[in-house]
Amino acid sequence: QVQLAESGGGLVQAGGSLRLSCAASNFGYSPYTVAWFRQAPGKEREFVARISWSGDMRFYADSVKDRFTISRDNAKNTVNLQMSSLKPDDTAVYYCAAVLGTDYSGIYHGDYDYWGQGTQVTVSS
Repeated sequence: QVQLAESGGGLVQAGGSLRLSCAASNFGYSPYTVAWFRQAPGKEREFVARISWSGDMRFYADSVKDRFTISRDNAKNTVNLQMSSLKPDDTAVYYCAAVLGTDYSGIYHGDYDYWGQGTQVTVSS
């Protein structure tokens, strides 16, 4: 069974930067598209970014485009989310998710089959 584990969350002031990591186990040689989602209290879980198996195809939500960068290292089975120019509205629990497919186009929670436990990101004013 595929397992995902996020790390790197924490408290940061507005305008600061933070890097999140997602470590995957049991991927084997299967190609997985990996995405980041976030959920603030009382809000719907929303798509943040995704990356194809090769790492060449990247897609971002408009709210984070030009501020966040997603990357992956398949040799290490890790996917990262570099966040900069953070805003209080970025405060949420951040989750990584995976689904089989070299470049799966999903942007919804239900499009992904495997999820991590989440890591808290808090941005202060």
